[in-house]
Amino acid sequence: MNVVIIGAGVAGLAIGWRLRQAGADVLILDRGQAGLGATWAAAGMIAASSEMADAPAAEAELAQRSQQMWPAFAREVEEASGIDIGYRQSGALMIALTAEEAGVHVARANADPELKMLAPDEARAMEPMLGALKGALSDPREAQVDNRALGRALTAAFVRAGGVLSCNEAVVRIVVHEGRAVSVHTSVAIHHADAFVLAAGAWSGLIDGLPPDALPPVKPMKGEMLALVPPEGARLPKHVVWGNDVYLVPRAGRLLIGATLEDAGFDTSLTDEAEDWLSSRAIALMPSLRQWKIDEHWAGLRPGSPDGLPLLGPTTVSNLFVASGQYRNGILFAPSIGDLLSRLVLGHQEGFEAFDPRRFRAS
Repeated sequence: MNVVIIGAGVAGLAIGWRLRQAGADVLILDRGQAGLGATWAAAGMIAASSEMADAPAAEAELAQRSQQMWPAFAREVEEASGIDIGYRQSGALMIALTAEEAGVHVARANADPELKMLAPDEARAMEPMLGALKGALSDPREAQVDNRALGRALTAAFVRAGGVLSCNEAVVRIVVHEGRAVSVHTSVAIHHADAFVLAAGAWSGLIDGLPPDALPPVKPMKGEMLALVPPEGARLPKHVVWGNDVYLVPRAGRLLIGATLEDAGFDTSLTDEAEDWLSSRAIALMPSLRQWKIDEHWAGLRPGSPDGLPLLGPTTVSNLFVASGQYRNGILFAPSIGDLLSRLVLGHQEGFEAFDPRRFRAS
């Protein structure tokens, strides 16, 4: 079976790798470089609790399944690529700055025996830099991975498995004949295949040639982030910390702070307003961060969908599949998406109704 995948982010690479392991011939095309889009710009949290507190049941189940898959997935990626991706189950603290937030956390702890509600002193004992707070919810299951290393590792694993990767080759059109996708046209070539997977992140809705009901309604959602470096003698937090509308992720000698949310099209320019907002929110959680220096400021484009759920599965065009709309959770969902989409393409599994891309065709 020949498969062409459009997009070399974490989703496209994971799907391509799994398809190669199953014996398919796979070509991945990307408009830029592999792993340098939303995958590179992410923070790498494996955060099924922190991200999914208010998620619909189907998405929460996908998140839990993905989080459970991550330890084995990380080991397999590292063995296949020879690259350390920095996976670790560091745990997370979800900070309550108000009595109302503390009440919500208490209710969650009562409903889930793996969660523990901490008093302010207990939370500060775990993370001494925390300032004033009403309490914190602790989840030891939460993990993180170095998302930039993950992009490199999945690329290496895919290529070592015999996959073909063509970067800087933008797909401009998918040719459909009698309801079936037959080829893709790029800036330099025409590629035929038995099946096609559209996994181009925020750019997934920009491919010409598809009927309107098959074009995924994905749009870019801009997010800016910062990385801070500590002053001499200061230590990084040990856990991922969530609160005050931001998250703090300790990694490789830096503290990542994310993330803003802006519907700004494909604009990835950096703004002083975002820098100030992220800094002030983080300092309110940990006042001593005022003395830390900004080491990096960047922006990425998340693929958003109209209902906030991912688009995973077949389209109205025969043999054309979509893996997009993951929004903030592309890293978290990666093991599940690689498994699910590869099995769908090979005809070994039915899709999930909640994530079916065809759910939007009526509109």
